[in-house]
This record gives sequence, structure tokens and C-alpha cells, in this order.
Amino acid sequence: MQEKIVKCPICNQGSFSLFLKTGDYFLTREEFIIQQCDGCGFKFVNPRPDKGEIGRYYQSEEYISHDAKKANLFSRIYKLARVHAIKGKYGIVAGHAHAGKILDIGCGTGEFLHYCKSRGLEVTGVEPNDKAREYARKVNGIAVFNELGEAGISNPTYGCITMWHVLEHVHDLNETLEMVKGMLHPEGIFVVAVPNSNSWDASKYGKFWAAYDVPRHLYHFNKSTMDKLVGNHGFETIKIIPQKLDAYYVSMLSEKYRSGKNNYFTSLFSGFWSNFQAGREGRGHSSQIFVLSLKKA
Repeated sequence: MQEKIVKCPICNQGSFSLFLKTGDYFLTREEFIIQQCDGCGFKFVNPRPDKGEIGRYYQSEEYISHDAKKANLFSRIYKLARVHAIKGKYGIVAGHAHAGKILDIGCGTGEFLHYCKSRGLEVTGVEPNDKAREYARKVNGIAVFNELGEAGISNPTYGCITMWHVLEHVHDLNETLEMVKGMLHPEGIFVVAVPNSNSWDASKYGKFWAAYDVPRHLYHFNKSTMDKLVGNHGFETIKIIPQKLDAYYVSMLSEKYRSGKNNYFTSLFSGFWSNFQAGREGRGHSSQIFVLSLKKA
């Protein structure tokens, strides 16, 4: 079933405008509407599939973020990039994990947590996808829960909580952030990576921008709306870190959605130019990591 948002998740206003009509170019070819709040500018899919319906939009053999066994060329390149990204992620969290405890929400098959565990951190994951969760448990030896509430809600012991390109998928946006707040150590950090709908590549590709990824991506953030959202829940941004490789990956998919074929040269140039333009006019990079802390009283 479809559900309709009647109040903005950030400012609670009920007046929205059409931002974009786009399609699920990845899987179903269905059309969806992205609306923009007239109050705070937040963008979101509206109406959207409810929790009972959204699962079918993930049912594809090509959804490789939950499949660690693929061996085609694209998947191999993706996995090599992921190894590089995992090391970068660890570098962000290593110095902040109070008492060595880290929780990764939407941990997938658990490669990031496995790497952290090998470096001596105490790791826990949350992953709703059955296949990915079992792989993380059996192959990577990670303690993974099905739901966030099972991981110790209202028990502020995690020195670091991470959501790597997960927040945009979560139906219960504000409820989830309140749960995170209750689980984070007062001196800990909350790390959130999301696509940036203000980026140059988002402007270039318009409705074909792969990071819209409707309806799997329910929300479309930028620095302004992210700051407002997390501020509502007692967090503040202490650092923003670019994910520069994402500009190339997103441009490659966007080119394919737009033209129906791979155009590697154009994709590489678009990724480069998006990164180059990131500092201009406050655009930011194609994807960005927000390092957050709890506001001090």
C-alpha cells in the first residue's frame, strides 16, 4: 500500500510543492513524486510505499549492497572500492569509539564491522535483510540484530553509532534518531553518510540522478536539511567529510539511466567535475559523511 506524508518530518509544516517526477530506473520503472517542504526545503518521496510494500523494491539480483557473492566485473570493481571505503570509515570512527563499542545500523553483510572487530573494537550490527544478516553472522562472525530496539535502546554505552547510506531508507525517521540518541554515550559520535541532493551531479542528471533511487531512498538531504533534522534531536555537526568516489559511481549509474548504456568517459568527467564544483556556492559533494555529537547542556 501507499502512504502519504501530511506533515514535514523536519518542521512539521503541511505545505509541499512538486520538486521532481522521476522513476525507479533501477528495477520497476514505476514513476514516483519527490515533494519539497515549503517551510524548510526538505525533499521526500510522497506518496511512498509503506513498510509492508517497500520490500519488493529491493528484490533484485543486481542489488549488490546485500550480496557478497557476485563475481561479475562491475561487482568486483564495487568490492575493491568498498575495501578502500571500509578503511576510510574505520579511520573516522577509530579515535571516537568510547570504550571500544560501535553499533552499525544497516550493517549489510558486516564487512565494515568485521574490519573494526579485527582492530579490537567491540562491534554490534542491525540489519533487517534476512540474507545479509545471516551472512554477517555466519561468515563474518558479527552479532547482528533484526531491529534497532534489540540492540540496547536507552542504554547509552555505544561510543560510536554509524549509518552508512541507511538514513535515507528509514521510514520512521524521527523515531530512529531518538533511539540513537538514547543509545549513544554522552561523549560518543553519530556518523551518518547520505547522498547530497544539492551536488553538481544531482543538478546535471536531474530525474536520472541515480542517488534519488526512488522509492528505496525515501528522503533527499542536503547540509541545511540535515543540520535541521539532527538539531531537532539534540545533535550538532562537528565535521563533514566528502565521499569523493561516490561522485564517479553515481555518475556512471546516472549515465546508464539517462542513455540506456554505459558511458565511462563522460561518467569519469562528471564525477571529477562534481568533486571540483563541491566547494562552490555551497553545493557540497555527491555524498557526504556527517560526524555528529550530542549538544552540550
